[in-house]
Amino acid sequence: MSPRGETLTTTLEAPPAASPTADVARATSRTGGPTGRRRGRWAPYLFVGPAGLLFLAFSLVPIVIAVALSFQDTATLGDGQWVGADNYRTMLSDPLLRTALLNTLVFTVGTVPTAMAVGLALAVALNRPLPGRGLLRALFFVPMVAAGVVVGVIMSWIFNPDYGVANNALRAVGLDGLPWLTSPRTAMLTLVLVVVWTRIGFCMVIYLGALQSIPSELREAAAIDGASRWQRFRRLTVPMLAPTTSILLILNVVFSLQAFDVIYVMTGGGPGFSTTVLIQYVFRSAFADARMGYAAALGLLLVLILLVFTLLRQRATKKAEELL
Repeated sequence: MSPRGETLTTTLEAPPAASPTADVARATSRTGGPTGRRRGRWAPYLFVGPAGLLFLAFSLVPIVIAVALSFQDTATLGDGQWVGADNYRTMLSDPLLRTALLNTLVFTVGTVPTAMAVGLALAVALNRPLPGRGLLRALFFVPMVAAGVVVGVIMSWIFNPDYGVANNALRAVGLDGLPWLTSPRTAMLTLVLVVVWTRIGFCMVIYLGALQSIPSELREAAAIDGASRWQRFRRLTVPMLAPTTSILLILNVVFSLQAFDVIYVMTGGGPGFSTTVLIQYVFRSAFADARMGYAAALGLLLVLILLVFTLLRQRATKKAEELL
């Protein structure tokens, strides 16, 4: 075959060279082109959509309904009589509301600092190498994950003035039993003790994480400089835990403002109104007194208080992240 024929055969058998236009077309077909890009823009909304619908159905819509109810005089969720701002004016002169706010303040002041202090002490103790340390951490955290209704029922048995374990223990050592849940003087104290017991595990775990993030070199340097264990704790550990403490403080306040199940099961807000906190008064106004409109106004007051502490928590979280 002549060289000319060989050249022609080679040209016919060789695959055509890929052009830039063909490469772009293949790349576009692999990525989906404009259609794929449109699908990519919709993908985040498909993931966020279910959570958004749940928020709309169980948070935003009930708040809108509560706002509408707060301007009505109604005993149910149906049509009521429009009364304008009468429910809010009633709140200003309601002595039971003042009692509920005072009880809420006492309950919060009693539970928050105590739970945080005991949780910090346990975290410091269990941050050291101890036998069975993991088991002890789990045991202290168990009450936090227990259902509030279960805790309330069990504690009602323990603090029963007639056959409760608490009074039996007091009588066994020659002391008189106490009216734990039946006296206005001791009912709130009993609730504070129970709630603190359920919450110290949460505070302990948060403080443990913060303690383990403190560099050990700082403690070693302070020890070399002659600082005692108490001085190291007061001048080194406590300042390093300040961001965590601020976040825990606001979280515990929010938890105390929302505490309902334990109080409802153990005392129902009694005896009298001695343990009726704000959220308990909202429930009582709506379902016991059949004042749904007034209960909606009280609920919005609670939402406003919670919103303030939520904003404070976000601010404290942001400051903690900046320090890290």
